[in-house]
Amino acid sequence: MRRKEIISGFSKLSREEKVDALTHNAEKIRSQLDSFRLQNKEQQDLLDEISENTLSNFYLPFGVAPNFAINNHLYHIPMVIEESSVIAAASRSAKFWAEHGGFNARVVSVIKSGQVHFTWKGEKAKLLDLLPELKYELYRSTKELTRNMRQRGGGIQGIKLVDLSEEMNNYYQLHVTFDTMDSMGANFINSCLEQMAKTMTKFFKYYKDLKEEERDFEVIMSILSNYTPDCLVECWVECDVEELDKIQPGMSGKVFAEKFMKAAKIAELDVYRATTHNKGIFNGIDAVALATGNDFRAIEANGHVWASKTGRYKSLTHASISYNKFRYQLTLPLSLGTVGGLTNLHPLAKFGLELLGKPSAKELMMITAAAGLANNFGALRSLVTTGIQQGHMKMHLSNLLNSLKADYEEKRQAIEYFAHKTVSYSEVEAFIKSIRTKLQ
Repeated sequence: MRRKEIISGFSKLSREEKVDALTHNAEKIRSQLDSFRLQNKEQQDLLDEISENTLSNFYLPFGVAPNFAINNHLYHIPMVIEESSVIAAASRSAKFWAEHGGFNARVVSVIKSGQVHFTWKGEKAKLLDLLPELKYELYRSTKELTRNMRQRGGGIQGIKLVDLSEEMNNYYQLHVTFDTMDSMGANFINSCLEQMAKTMTKFFKYYKDLKEEERDFEVIMSILSNYTPDCLVECWVECDVEELDKIQPGMSGKVFAEKFMKAAKIAELDVYRATTHNKGIFNGIDAVALATGNDFRAIEANGHVWASKTGRYKSLTHASISYNKFRYQLTLPLSLGTVGGLTNLHPLAKFGLELLGKPSAKELMMITAAAGLANNFGALRSLVTTGIQQGHMKMHLSNLLNSLKADYEEKRQAIEYFAHKTVSYSEVEAFIKSIRTKLQ
């Protein structure tokens, strides 16, 4: 039973004391939590220190979608996800496209940004006059912070003033762009921005010949943006329409391509469909992000804002048929890293990157985009042919059998029985009950 009292000093308690504080049934709960902790103390201590107030580990399946031909290079892509059929759909799409030209991908740009948000009561013209000297001080004051990044070819790419004083009185932004090379760069960007905020505060306090109101400068906050429209990747597949003839028995490649294109167009027109359509893309993208120690929450937020860039939420993909060529393309911003953070700490994240051949951040952007496009292609392929539930519920059958505590023989019979039948919880439950009744 959960305790309902306010708990003081929770973070200072030991793990055992935390469990005692959370439940009246501490001994049983602690035993359950312990069963999911690693036997390797060094690795468990590492996991405990990644987050706060850790009690145990929460496991998700670590799988692989093989045979992704991307830019004429073969990858076996690690994916961490709990949803049935996602890895199967990705693998199926990967195999099909490996035999029909593979995935093509290119990184358009890799620029990220952050802002120093501030208020200033002077005239904008004066601020613009001061900007060149201010920028010099900003570069100078962050020189040590950016030294290593600059040696690798990255660093601060630009600084500009953004005037938002019409939206909020006296409100401006210092918009700073960065190239963080193979790191996701959040800590690097935030450190630079916070140093810039200190430099600006000092600049306006001590700069000569400023009027009183021109010294009225206040930093509101300094923070990176997870919206990275200039950290962009494109991925596409294409083939002659006739090559789609074997997609679905009884359906020509021409009919499939035209129906597929209509389904993709609907996701561009209808926000209800666009949301589910894009969710299918992120099934693949998030799974790769998790498997490589990247921030899937930032990736999702970034992608959904990009999908709304026209003022209306739309799909991230586009399908076309031109001169008998079918083409399906995904374009989205992806901010990923292959060094730093969990990529260096989490053993399975390190393994995931090793499985991919230790890619650069740019290469990982293309790999991840291909996984997203593969999942989405697989979903639309099912939707315009057999329907989504047939394949999804077949994959879900094992989950249903486990929830019914089916043993090995019951599972074997159920898999054989439902090989060509519709799968539903009620049908599976009835089938298992019938087996057990016969044995009584």
